[in-house]
Amino acid sequence: MINNLKPKGLAISMIIEAESANYGEGVGNVASLKKMSRGKGNQYTYISRQALRYNIGEQLGEKYAPVKAEGSGEKKVIQFDESATIDEYPEIDFFGYLKTEKGTGGKKRSAKIRISNAISLETFKGDLDFLTNKGLADRLKDDMNIAQAEIHRSYYRYTIVADLDQIGIDEEYSIELPNSEKTRRVKKLLDTVAFLYRDIRGRREDLKPLFAIGGVYDIKNPVFQNVINIKDNRILVNQIQGVLYDNIAKDTYCGLVEGKFDNDNEIKSKLKSLSMPEFFNKLKAKVDDYYEGN
Repeated sequence: MINNLKPKGLAISMIIEAESANYGEGVGNVASLKKMSRGKGNQYTYISRQALRYNIGEQLGEKYAPVKAEGSGEKKVIQFDESATIDEYPEIDFFGYLKTEKGTGGKKRSAKIRISNAISLETFKGDLDFLTNKGLADRLKDDMNIAQAEIHRSYYRYTIVADLDQIGIDEEYSIELPNSEKTRRVKKLLDTVAFLYRDIRGRREDLKPLFAIGGVYDIKNPVFQNVINIKDNRILVNQIQGVLYDNIAKDTYCGLVEGKFDNDNEIKSKLKSLSMPEFFNKLKAKVDDYYEGN
């Protein structure tokens, strides 16, 4: 099997807005959001890459790959079944697999679609929500214990990077899919990200991007991951321009939902932003060009 595709990376960094979208381990009767600290102890909530990967896989609309439990007792692990291959299951084509087998090194595939954590761009201030199921308690004419959950509404930033030349190719099984199927899969991924959501605690959180920037590049670096920031509800455009090298700028597109940020005009002027549907259509056209030209 020979892969003649020129190495290319699809990289998109996005800003979304969400509320209390990923909880970790609780402490007593308090449900705790996933958080990290920076600088002088400022806390930022985040949506883990595993949570985003789960939601993307769930909403792709493709068959789930079969899994099995391997080992016994406390050493039992869940992994993909030996029969699961990338030609039938885009899930493992995108996100990889590890299949252990006693007496062998097993089989593995690294992720070809890599997702960062979605990290809040506004600090967590310790807000709490008090929770009771009053409707059911009233039926029993009984008191109920009050539970608490941390809450945080914020803008979040995350990045997706795809190894376009490695989608649909698996040397472990000597599989290479037609370029038409590779195109279909990547475009479906883009459609999924464009309308992504997350169900949590009886809510459906809208995770579709309000701002996005990226393109198809000769490098596979998550170009904009560390330069998208917000201050006073303004996207810091100068930071983004700081990484727009000539070879990056010519292949970069920007998408914007107007009316959310206070510097829309600056974004449109300096980054030549498009509407969000236009942005995703441009990326899908670039994916078409890439696979049709190889």
